[in-house]
Amino acid sequence: MKRIILSKGKEKSLLRFHPWVFSGAIAKTEKGIANGDIVEVCDYSGNFLAMGHYHDNSIAVRIFSFEQLSPTYEFWREKIANALRFRRSIGIINNPDTNMFRLVNGEGDGLPGLIIDCYDGNAVMQFHAYGMYLLKDTFVRILRELLPGLKSIYNKSGLTLAEASVPGLDELLYGELGPVCGLENGISFNIDIPEGQKTGFFLDQRDSRALVGSMAKGRRVLNMFCYSGGFSAYALRGGAAHVDSVDISRKAVDLTEQNIALLGADAASRHSAHCADVFQFLEETPDRTYDLIVLDPPAFAKHHRVKEQGIKGYRNINRMALRKLTPGGLLFTFSCSQAISASDFQTILFSAAAMEGKSLRVVHHTQHALDHPVSIYHPEGEYLKGLIIESS
Repeated sequence: MKRIILSKGKEKSLLRFHPWVFSGAIAKTEKGIANGDIVEVCDYSGNFLAMGHYHDNSIAVRIFSFEQLSPTYEFWREKIANALRFRRSIGIINNPDTNMFRLVNGEGDGLPGLIIDCYDGNAVMQFHAYGMYLLKDTFVRILRELLPGLKSIYNKSGLTLAEASVPGLDELLYGELGPVCGLENGISFNIDIPEGQKTGFFLDQRDSRALVGSMAKGRRVLNMFCYSGGFSAYALRGGAAHVDSVDISRKAVDLTEQNIALLGADAASRHSAHCADVFQFLEETPDRTYDLIVLDPPAFAKHHRVKEQGIKGYRNINRMALRKLTPGGLLFTFSCSQAISASDFQTILFSAAAMEGKSLRVVHHTQHALDHPVSIYHPEGEYLKGLIIESS
């Protein structure tokens, strides 16, 4: 097996079991290593440290084992079996009220570069590392063994592996993919696996959606960046007086309306969908209009080089949202930017409140749902930050 040799002193992160090796830490790459190859990572003296997939990128090696071994079929099967056992232990498997969940969460399950989400017996694999992609047939076999009754397996990696320049990154790998209707805490959602965002739905917000539902009764609710209307559906089921859902994407707004229709005529009568730019919508909305606002934007800062720009974006939109809240209103505000830490995000809210002259208090901190575990050695995995804020 070919080796990657680190520069002197650069082994410390691996000794702390961090699963990434950055290109700047590498002193020598043995000849003949290609993207996707399994390599051994050694310190400057040649001592073994870990094994992982190589890619000529800023993250040069993604570590899947700190033991020196031959990664056989059984090795990968046990990894996914462990992930499945954990989901069973938290009650997300064979749950009569929920049939969609995350089965594999990358580094959190010791499989960096691999995401597997399940929707009513349909598995969606999304590869973020070319080395994992090369194992796709292995994973198809494993999933068919571990998930009896599996309807389909779909590979959705066209955006996440675009630089790999290989065909078939969005394709059906097994079975037949018909219309998919997912169930989450007793609420039905149409899931568009081939064309929807991410793998088809934002499973990481399950717990936060439930909190919105528990606090929405009698309130006028605004759901910004609504995508498929998840927060809106929970608010309506929770007894919201009225919900406005806003997204700039016509496809997202149409999907939201389809999902609200699944709740029945009463819920649909208390809902309005708006295809509009969210910033413009907020500008045109009178102050103190809503009792509860959900602000779940796309990542404003995907990389550290645009962190300051992202901070300004989050601050500006939260300032606008705070103006639209009634006294005592609740703001559910989120950041999925990996470059923005939880501390950064709370500082952003502090700054937004000070600029608006608002007295706020933090009601609750939120994060991704339980089926999105994070390795304690990989804090970067805690990408989703949320705050529930009560405004004066």
